[in-house]
Amino acid sequence: MKLSVRLFLGYFLLVAVTGQLVLLLVVKQIGPGVRTALEASLVDTANLLAELAAPDLLQGNIADGHFAQAVKRYSKRPVSATIFGFPKQSLDYRVYVTDSTGIVRFDSAGTAVGENYSRWNDVYLTLQGQYGARSTQANPGDKTSSTMHVAAPVRNGEQLIGVVTVAYPTALLQPIVDASKNAIERGAFWLFGGALLFGAVFNWRLTRAIDLLAGYARSVASGGKANPPKLRSVELSTLAHALETMRRELEGKQYVERYVQTLTHEMKSPLAAIRGAAELLEEPLPDADRRRFAGNAREQAERLDQLIERLLGLAELEQRQQLSDPQILDLGELLNSVLTEKAPQLLQLHLQTAVSLDEPLPMLAEEFLLRQAISNLLDNALAFAPAASVIEIDGRRDGKQIILRIRDHGPGIPDYALERLFERFYSLPRPNNGRKSTGLGLAFVREVAVLHGGEIKVGNAEGGGAMAVLSLPTRD
Repeated sequence: MKLSVRLFLGYFLLVAVTGQLVLLLVVKQIGPGVRTALEASLVDTANLLAELAAPDLLQGNIADGHFAQAVKRYSKRPVSATIFGFPKQSLDYRVYVTDSTGIVRFDSAGTAVGENYSRWNDVYLTLQGQYGARSTQANPGDKTSSTMHVAAPVRNGEQLIGVVTVAYPTALLQPIVDASKNAIERGAFWLFGGALLFGAVFNWRLTRAIDLLAGYARSVASGGKANPPKLRSVELSTLAHALETMRRELEGKQYVERYVQTLTHEMKSPLAAIRGAAELLEEPLPDADRRRFAGNAREQAERLDQLIERLLGLAELEQRQQLSDPQILDLGELLNSVLTEKAPQLLQLHLQTAVSLDEPLPMLAEEFLLRQAISNLLDNALAFAPAASVIEIDGRRDGKQIILRIRDHGPGIPDYALERLFERFYSLPRPNNGRKSTGLGLAFVREVAVLHGGEIKVGNAEGGGAMAVLSLPTRD
């Protein structure tokens, strides 16, 4: 399973479990919280009514005195109120008063007058001098039928002469409880969704940064040109720079070792030829042989010089990560300039060129590098083209790419060599003189193409010969 998926699932599980636990705790407290608020209100109401009922209870006319008449008027009062979105259309307190023995002397509902309530907790505990309250279900087992009763003592001085109880059906609170639960659940849903969205964005940013680092590592491993990604995270940015430092150190060591080995190998052949010519020149020789051996030594020395120059140029290019002095160039003008420089060689080899170019072909490039790359491609074509043949050159614009094709009509590339053409010291015999190429020229062209954001392909053309295709981005 991918790290991004594992991180998101872990975050999802953590948020889901934590959110569910918090939601359950909050929802669980809604009902008790509402009942607690109601009970506190009933305590205040019961104690107020106890003071109002005391004179009538003391005089023995609690059933039809001022208190009873006031309570009856209260129960008949019209009311229409909207409390936080909840309509209230009735007054729902039930009030009853008992004497000091627990006998009901007044009941606003008119159903319990004369009954003995001394065993009900609200009356019993109040008569004992304690806080009296109870919650009784009209239908046993049905919590929605519960009614809360809160009592207060009626006193004459210090003497307890009775009990006033205020009752309120808790079923009337259920819509408030349900609405509160629904509001909390909706809020929790949106909060949970927001948390998941935040987690997804955070996970995407984190895994994207890791993917950038992985892509950078893969690019470096494949030998491509890449800069360390710019990351906002201090830790990941530090890791990126550490990878870049490690890459440079490893590449430096491997680079030196590889080039020392390849340079030593390539120098053996011309050095052996020079040594052999020198030994022969020490012996008495006819003038013709002396000139021939001296020419061989000079030719091999030039070959060594060319080898070293190309190797140093390629080494410098491979260490670069970006263009140092890019400017807007026209490929057609640059190609014509290189062809002018190659005119003596073309004449010497009896070769002609057939050039077909779109105009203009603008691009952002480093002139020296691009000129050298085109020169190397033409050198390859000159080396493998038969005498008195034509080298075809075609430059076209294809969307956002400029495509340069250079084709010779030589023997073509053997199948076994197609995958090794860009190796630095892979040799192919040249048909004109039998001398082997080094591969440094094509390796240089590939580095130039990559540095400019393009690519180079070399293969066999239809109808014979080899074709090099250089693709570079346009200026547009």
